[in-house]
Amino acid sequence: MNTNITSSESTRRDFIKQSAAGVLAGGLAFPSILSAAPNTQTLRIGLIGCGGRGTAAAKEALNADANTVVVALGDVFEDRQSTSLETLRQHAPDRVKVDKSRCFLGFDAYEKVIASGVDVVLLAAPPAFRPQHLKAAINAGKHVFAECIAAVDAPGIRSFLDSTTRAQERNLGILSGFCWRYDNTARAAQEQIRAGAIGKVRAVYATYYRQSFNKYYGRERRPEWTDLQWQLRDWSDFLWLGGDMCIGLSGGHSADKMAWWMNDEMPVKAVGVGGRQFPGEGNTFDHSQIIYEYADGVRGFLGVRCQDGCHNENADYIIGSEGVCTLGKSPAPVITGANPWTFSGKRELMHQKEHDEFFASIRSGRPINDGRRMAHTSLMALMGRMAAYTGQEITWEQALNSRQQLVPAHLDWDTKIDLTPPPQPGVTKFS
Repeated sequence: MNTNITSSESTRRDFIKQSAAGVLAGGLAFPSILSAAPNTQTLRIGLIGCGGRGTAAAKEALNADANTVVVALGDVFEDRQSTSLETLRQHAPDRVKVDKSRCFLGFDAYEKVIASGVDVVLLAAPPAFRPQHLKAAINAGKHVFAECIAAVDAPGIRSFLDSTTRAQERNLGILSGFCWRYDNTARAAQEQIRAGAIGKVRAVYATYYRQSFNKYYGRERRPEWTDLQWQLRDWSDFLWLGGDMCIGLSGGHSADKMAWWMNDEMPVKAVGVGGRQFPGEGNTFDHSQIIYEYADGVRGFLGVRCQDGCHNENADYIIGSEGVCTLGKSPAPVITGANPWTFSGKRELMHQKEHDEFFASIRSGRPINDGRRMAHTSLMALMGRMAAYTGQEITWEQALNSRQQLVPAHLDWDTKIDLTPPPQPGVTKFS
């Protein structure tokens, strides 16, 4: 597949054509898959990245299908791996078949997990490693859950897209960690929007104002830790590892919903502002405002902030010619205007729902592939980050074809990481 795309219109048309089935799989229910006949084959699961999100994903995978077992774990830190294993054993003691020989440590642990006879791989290491891990898993013929984001730089996005194409050719599934498209309340709101309840979408305002990541990362550094060990444990602060968690991860979830509301039409360009209000050891922002422009003149506004003691909000305001659909400001989505509507059903757990549908799709022989959608959503976030960091207007083509490579080609415990300085809009250059 040629990922060096230079025409925005052909890029968007190609994306829409190739992801039409994915929009249904990732955005709307598909009863033929959900009603698939039970299969007696045991699906063996391997987890790569044993932090809190990875462990939770493994629990959700076990919940999704009664005939699944976890058989291998991989991480670079033994303490994190042992905590994950104990948590999983408490959750499903009879279905965690992991002994010491299947607890793999080190930068090559992902290869050993993939080679251990697993059927499904859960990728939950820091985003820097996502393209490399996905490539190895797809080349080995494994179905994959890929936690967001797809990559921290454009070369990683292009690799992720290539792996997605290979997965499609081999009928392998890729489930995205961008989970909002599996939320039944958001699905119901999208059905209303597509049916014309708010008229033509004129603008989208998305917020992800949250507390800092200090609750999960950024704890006191131990004297015996090297710079690389510290960075891997505090990866949310470092651009090369997390891709800017505030814009990329938090903002990525909102960008994925924005793309959904826009029927997966990609923006043509973006501008942004932002900075870091509170000092830290890393080189990322803790607040930003991104403005996306679409080919028809529609604007998307994305506001993110990761600071303690502030107003928190994770909401979407889809503004149409005949009404406004709002999600996140009340327990259920609401439409005001010419065709008022409020979701009245029971909300389901979207993190669990996506795994339920993923494993059912594997059983059906028609596995979900969210890969292309996930890569494009991640690129939306990266484009916004590039705009905010440089202070320049960045086009979709510039973002996709960027040559800035943040992740070292080879990494081991002796690797010295030369950190890029904190970004300064107007000074930091696009590359």
